[in-house]
Amino acid sequence: MGNEYNMALVLGAGLSLLAALMHVGVIMGGPSWYHLFGAGERFVRAARAGRRFPAVVTAGIALVLTAWAAYALSGAGVIEPLPLLRPALCAITLVYLLRGLLGPFVLAGTGRSTRFIMISSAICLVYGLVHLFGLVQVWSSLASPG
Repeated sequence: MGNEYNMALVLGAGLSLLAALMHVGVIMGGPSWYHLFGAGERFVRAARAGRRFPAVVTAGIALVLTAWAAYALSGAGVIEPLPLLRPALCAITLVYLLRGLLGPFVLAGTGRSTRFIMISSAICLVYGLVHLFGLVQVWSSLASPG
C-alpha cells in the first residue's frame, strides 16, 4: 500500500515549519537578527533594551506557523484529521495569499525595511500558492463526514 500523501500540502507544512524555525532563530540571534531579518526599528530597539515583547510576539508567530504546519500535514493525509480542517486550511491559505499580495501596500511606512517587505511578501505568496494548489487537490476528500 503506497503513501497517498498530498505532496503540495506536505511541502506547505515544511515551508511553514521552516518559517517557524527561522522565527525561533531570530529570537535566539537577538537584536542583530531582528535587524537582519527586517523587523521594524521599534522591535530592534526593544530587543536591544532587553524588553520581552519582541521575543513573545516572535514566539507567538512561530507557534502559529507550527500549528499551520500541523494542519497542512493533516490535510495532506500524513496525520489524522484535525478539528475544522477544511476551514482552517482555507484560512491559512487565504492569510498567506493576502499577506503576499497586500503586504507591499499594507506594510509600507511601518518601519520595516523595503527589502523585508518585498522578500517576505514574495515568500508568503509562494507559500499561499503551494497551499492553494494542495487544497484544490484534496478539497473533495476534506468534505465533512456526514
